[in-house]
Amino acid sequence: MSSTAFVVDSIAVSDGDQPTLRLAGTLTGAAPQEIELIGARQRLAAPVEVIGERWSASLPLLGSRWGGPPLPPPSGRYRLDAASFTGAITVRAVLPDPLLIPDVAALEFAVTDTLELKLTPPLYETERGPAQQSRLEAAYRAAQPEPMNAVFFESFYGQNASCNPLAIDRELRRQRPDVMRYWSVADASVAVPEGAVRLIEGSEQWWRVRASARLLVVNDWLRNRYRKREHQTVLQTWHGTPLKRIALSRRGIRPRPALASLRERSRWNIMLSQNPHSTRTFRRAYAYFGPIWQDGYPRNDILVTGDAAAIRRRLGIADDVTVLLYAPTWRDDRPDEIDHLQTARFAQTLGDGYVTLIRGHARTLRPGTDVRAPNVIDVTSYPDISELFLVADALITDYSSVMFDYTVTGKPVLFFTPDLADYRDRLRGFYFDLLEVAPGPVANTSDELLTLVRELDSLGDRFAPRYRAWQQRFNPNDDGQAAARVLAKLLERGAIS
Repeated sequence: MSSTAFVVDSIAVSDGDQPTLRLAGTLTGAAPQEIELIGARQRLAAPVEVIGERWSASLPLLGSRWGGPPLPPPSGRYRLDAASFTGAITVRAVLPDPLLIPDVAALEFAVTDTLELKLTPPLYETERGPAQQSRLEAAYRAAQPEPMNAVFFESFYGQNASCNPLAIDRELRRQRPDVMRYWSVADASVAVPEGAVRLIEGSEQWWRVRASARLLVVNDWLRNRYRKREHQTVLQTWHGTPLKRIALSRRGIRPRPALASLRERSRWNIMLSQNPHSTRTFRRAYAYFGPIWQDGYPRNDILVTGDAAAIRRRLGIADDVTVLLYAPTWRDDRPDEIDHLQTARFAQTLGDGYVTLIRGHARTLRPGTDVRAPNVIDVTSYPDISELFLVADALITDYSSVMFDYTVTGKPVLFFTPDLADYRDRLRGFYFDLLEVAPGPVANTSDELLTLVRELDSLGDRFAPRYRAWQQRFNPNDDGQAAARVLAKLLERGAIS
């Protein structure tokens, strides 16, 4: 052995109520205090115990994030790292065969320059893989199920339980606790609301409930694998008032995505709209002629009724700190890039007294990686962005639809748009001129933005007329009662009984 060596010669997995990955091996040199399995959005850490030249560590495969329940980490690849150990990690252990921990994850081990653990959704052998999914889909399409007085919820393709579907779920639970509520999730790392049933996408139960539930509430596309039944009502809540062009109104849209847009909208019975601008846009962008309920956004009810102090405590932010929420949209040509502001350097320049929350778009949740720096909290994986609006003293965004939600709070909005011309004229295109009506100042450089942040107290008076005009145009029905109005209409329609 060399003078410093960290060898893994034993790998064992225990399941049960507290599933654990236990690693052990030999060690020469200074022992690391802990080891970690590092993924894009989560790290699994455990202290290292050393006896002589032997070390061991037990990594829990369930953990609590953001004060929530213990859950598995998100699907993806996790690499072993021995923090503070300067030498190489050598793996000499016999790798366990791929295994499934029910309701947790499927595990598969590999060795590259270190030990790697691949986690995938906890599907059984009869559910896993293209052949089994094709079989289940064929059975789903052929089935004539008995209608079930239940609601199937899905938000952002099952990556979290949030947005308008979550707000409708809350109201349904309050008014009609007798109605079954199911949530479609990408894997077992997604927390679902109390009393709801988690459905792992692709599981037999997922296919069965998707066919039998009388009401489906989604905020994005259902995609090709959905076949609508006569007993089903699909409520498409969408996920924001659009500034950037979507669907058929995008420049240069090709026949195939145009056809996909038309096919998708044919599955919807009802759309939700936050305001008249959204209603007009959805009609054109999806050639949608069905009912559009212009009742405000249920997800914004919490901005009127929520408890900001409780969310601050959950995030561990002191009361005397100014909280900035940086929430950019995604770039079609750079979907894994989030931090256009270089938040770590921005926060360092601001200094103590400020905390910057960085929130990537839902489409950057899987490909991106967390920003880790002093006075920065990466909240891309935080379950519901509406709660972040409550704690933020100011919003920094670019072209994201968060601008239309945050103004319900009446707090300052700052726009950081260094690529405005390229995004507007080449990449996406806008429905209106943002610069003419923006309810807050626009910065093109981080230095300009820093100056604006330090002038937050004066922005309210400077932009008051524009802010009021914006609220009148985009927030006329965001009064804290949108979910109640939507649920009343669903019950009147007989979508559930």
